[in-house]
Amino acid sequence: MRFAYAMPMTMIAKSLTAGLAAIMALSLMTPVAEAGGRRDEQDAARRAMLDGQVMPFSMIKRRVDAQVGGATYVGSEFNPSTNRYRLKYVKDGKVMWVDADGRTGDIIGWAR
Repeated sequence: MRFAYAMPMTMIAKSLTAGLAAIMALSLMTPVAEAGGRRDEQDAARRAMLDGQVMPFSMIKRRVDAQVGGATYVGSEFNPSTNRYRLKYVKDGKVMWVDADGRTGDIIGWAR
């Protein structure tokens, strides 16, 4: 007696198509949501700089770089409600967060 263990090709094709469509939809949705939030943050920082509320980020980063003792810059965040930047550095495998006042470029806090 023979048993049919294989699925018909049409069922396999439909399953693969549906699975791939679901994976593509999920992968496309995630970066858009993250990019939108990051873009809004960058737009807010730029508006604040153009309005004279904060210094250009490059100046702030240079000031902070000079005080972190050779740590590697990883990224930053901008808080438009306080006009503060939070810069992320790594040194000797340890993460270091540095808060800087966007108006003056002065360091106002450290976290390790």
